[in-house]
Amino acid sequence: MEKKRVLVASHALELGGAERALLGLLNAFDSDRYEVDLFLLRHSGELLPYIPSNIRLLPEIKQYTCLAEPITETLKKGAFGVVLGRAWGKYKARQFLKSHPSELDQAVSLEYSHKYTKNFMPQISHKNYDLAVSFLTPHYFVAEKVTAKVKVAWIHTDYSALQIDTVSELQMWSAYDKIASISDHCTKGFLEQFPSLQERIIRIDNIISPELIYRQAEESVPEGMEKGSYKLLSVGRFCTAKNFDNVPFICRLIRASGLDVHWYLIGFGGDEKLIRQNIVKAEMQDYVTVLGKKSNPYPYMKACDLYVQPSRYEGNCVSVHEAQILGKAVVITNYATSASQLEDGVDGVIVPMDNEGCAKGIATLLRDTKALKLLSDTCRQQDYSNADEVNKLYALMEG
Repeated sequence: MEKKRVLVASHALELGGAERALLGLLNAFDSDRYEVDLFLLRHSGELLPYIPSNIRLLPEIKQYTCLAEPITETLKKGAFGVVLGRAWGKYKARQFLKSHPSELDQAVSLEYSHKYTKNFMPQISHKNYDLAVSFLTPHYFVAEKVTAKVKVAWIHTDYSALQIDTVSELQMWSAYDKIASISDHCTKGFLEQFPSLQERIIRIDNIISPELIYRQAEESVPEGMEKGSYKLLSVGRFCTAKNFDNVPFICRLIRASGLDVHWYLIGFGGDEKLIRQNIVKAEMQDYVTVLGKKSNPYPYMKACDLYVQPSRYEGNCVSVHEAQILGKAVVITNYATSASQLEDGVDGVIVPMDNEGCAKGIATLLRDTKALKLLSDTCRQQDYSNADEVNKLYALMEG
């Protein structure tokens, strides 16, 4: 039987929950039935070595690599159309943001960057695919530079927490046959912005490979996690959504309640300077440690006493499920999608998002050793892989 052809496209394989979910999806494909090509805008990121051996990584294309480079580098490569498109996109985004002031995280600049460069981009592949998946927004390139019978675009975030150009994005999403949402709350926030797309939404949960996590958890010994009788860990990008800038103040409140905790942060991003400033401001230099980028965070997850996700908003946080796979008790804040992330009091605990409520919730759990063990035992018995979710993609090709 001839194999079905699938293309999956994304930005790169930097450290991040969406990127690890992408690896989970790639691992789930049945290589006996499906021939899968992976196109990355850039062949960069610590997770590149973990691409499954049965997945064919397509070559880089110069114009696409230029999207995240300084303009001077793009000029050196002679990609003048991309320079023009990026400059025009930046100008148009500035105009839009000026006329639509908002305190929400803005997603307009990146969307416009792709929107106004797409006409200068070559075809990604000359194959005809049965299915093409655009895994991370913006979704212009798979829509226009790939030929496929069915096209699917993914939602990974809570659209109620983002400032977007709704009219522009509606045109982008409308080019797809199906739109994959990773949680019911993500679907709700998305449809509040784009009600006309309701019939195209399908729920596909993040797929995680437990075997890969178990293997990586044994690969190395975590360095720098010797301090504190209670070791707390958070993993994620250093950005507004993750709320790591408040960790020093939450940690100070927990310690003030009499608990000897040390909080470790793994990740990278634009908020690192703010996080370090707040560590000093809260006088938590000895109790909050920024471990920085780790291509393999799992030995650290395995070594921690409690995994904490103190986010302001999430789609469906991959790191939480990874910690649960390793049998860790987890605490998350009551961000909008929290109820779809875990069952409060069963396989994790949801605490208030404000610093005082968060600190009190964590401290209460740490003092209850029986509850900690019960949460851990429950997590070990659950299946968080969601491996069967790939069948929903198969159905789109067979339908």
